[in-house]
Amino acid sequence: MSSSGVILKAGILGATGTVGQRFISLLSKHPFFTIHVIGASSRSAGKEYSKVAKWKMTTTLPAEVGDMVIQECKPELFVECDVIFSGLDSDVAGEIETSFLKADLVVFSNAKNHRRDPVVPLIVPTVNPSHFNLIPHQRSLHSLRKGFIVTNANCSTTGLVVALKPLQDAFGPIEAVIVQTMQAISGAGYPGVASLDIFDNVIPFISGEEEKMEYETLKILGDVNETATGFNMLSFTKVSAYCNRVPVIDGHTECVSIKFKNRPPPSVEQVTQALDSYVSESQLIGCYSAPKKSIIVTADQDRPQPRLDRDNGDGYSVTVGRVRECNVLDVKFTLLVHNTILGAAGSGILNAEIALAKGLLKVES
Repeated sequence: MSSSGVILKAGILGATGTVGQRFISLLSKHPFFTIHVIGASSRSAGKEYSKVAKWKMTTTLPAEVGDMVIQECKPELFVECDVIFSGLDSDVAGEIETSFLKADLVVFSNAKNHRRDPVVPLIVPTVNPSHFNLIPHQRSLHSLRKGFIVTNANCSTTGLVVALKPLQDAFGPIEAVIVQTMQAISGAGYPGVASLDIFDNVIPFISGEEEKMEYETLKILGDVNETATGFNMLSFTKVSAYCNRVPVIDGHTECVSIKFKNRPPPSVEQVTQALDSYVSESQLIGCYSAPKKSIIVTADQDRPQPRLDRDNGDGYSVTVGRVRECNVLDVKFTLLVHNTILGAAGSGILNAEIALAKGLLKVES
């Protein structure tokens, strides 16, 4: 249960999709969020969830959810919910999520539509919960009493910024980042990439992905301005991303090279220690879903690997390995993030736990 002993009613938008299914899987065993309403397209509305959804999780579909009737994604059908988790596709997320915000509802979105909004926090829960400080201004701007909208980051951006945050904190500005991703097929949703395209293959293009990583990293690792009315994007860091789709089900692998502004740069040993000792705010305030370690550093030369390491920290930890000197920049390493847990639905849920701990969820008595 929550610290106040209250069970919060949760609504899920886009409940039949892969991110929506991950929300269901994680929330079904959550101690203080209970699934109250599930929403999907008008084609599915009015039907039992189990009759419509093609369940793709490795866990069993919770019976209580399978029997629930799907609702259209309209705010008036979710007014009893204390929090809304959106797994909507970006094709429809923008307008629908805005309508929920205008209805004074709390929305945690996985979609890209609001990430560039100058008054919407883009939060990776083990990196920048301080960006919740902008919520009072957002509420004032939209004349809201309790509602707000927060987005989590792109799945590949998420893993990157978790590794960069402790290095920026410990050693000062990072001047340059070069990152090459090997991204799992679950990130493309269902049915996703055709089997004849991805089997025995690597696809060196994911539409919009590189641009997301290059922009979102600078917003997340920036800070809230002095008046808590906007964000200061990083101006001293340049990010270059190469994004590839590979035949892995879950888990994004990223090869990262970085250059520090301050000279001389930290040693490999110092970088490794900073990563290994990093503790996020979500851990410090005791959030239920927060991992024991936000970053797990492995000494094995052939790790991290998706099949072996994606579930570290129940999918909320980023695993880093192969930390070594870079002949072109300063340091390079390989990281792995579970793209549908910390990289998607799990971030939304942990963000909601942080918001509750900060007193931002105004639960009706």
